Amino acid sequence: MIEDPRGCVDYEEIGTGPTVVLVPGSCSTGAAWRPMMAAWNGRFRCVTTSLLGYGGTAERRDPKAPVIEPEIDVIEAVIRRAGGPVHLVGHSFGGSVAIATALRNRVPVASLSIVEAPMAPLLRHLGENEHYACFRRMTDIYFAAFDRGEPEAVAEMIDFYGGAGTFASWPPRLRAYAIETTHVNILDWSCGYAFPEIAGELAAIDIPTLVLYGGASPRAVQRANELLADQVPGARRKMIERAAHFMIATHAAEVAEAVARNIDGI
Repeated sequence: MIEDPRGCVDYEEIGTGPTVVLVPGSCSTGAAWRPMMAAWNGRFRCVTTSLLGYGGTAERRDPKAPVIEPEIDVIEAVIRRAGGPVHLVGHSFGGSVAIATALRNRVPVASLSIVEAPMAPLLRHLGENEHYACFRRMTDIYFAAFDRGEPEAVAEMIDFYGGAGTFASWPPRLRAYAIETTHVNILDWSCGYAFPEIAGELAAIDIPTLVLYGGASPRAVQRANELLADQVPGARRKMIERAAHFMIATHAAEVAEAVARNIDGI
């Protein structure tokens, strides 16, 4: 744990070798990376954390002014504790935060691996209006259900990413945590939509970058990540066949190998 006057930050590390900082997505904690860490079998020194409002990481954002900068502060604190340069890996909203951290460029990052960041603002900025509207329709329905007090409102978002029935298929413990942290995820989306129009800024990323997305993911999600890879000079993109958004669990070995190759510069 990192002690901070603004609130504690989750911090755990295991293993030796090149340092990899793993940033999970919403409704999750550092435990989400265990399948990938197992696939690496001690190949790296793995540092895990949780985003604001999840696990032991205290919330510090203002719901009335949702911005991504407080999330960047957390990841920078983790990287400083780990000691750089580090290889930064982010899944889902954690991927958006990892990109923002690389763009702010205050801590040493050796490589960047992004697994399906929800880069909806990039779609809008580059004129992909139909794909952007897919994200907006989902969040409009989701937010409205939450405002009505529907306990499983978050299922709308989970099933958008994983396909119909994904939320119902999760173990009770995971469903319960997603429900418990729904209000945090709502704030995550608000921060994500407020992410600056970064298409021009992405060209400033000058480290080896990999963008992964699933072959079974919604086309809007795929397109957002294709465009992300296109905007970062030299970035590689890879589709994980038959995988959807939660591929760090369902296709951990494939994702782990792709990320390892990016770390190794292959």
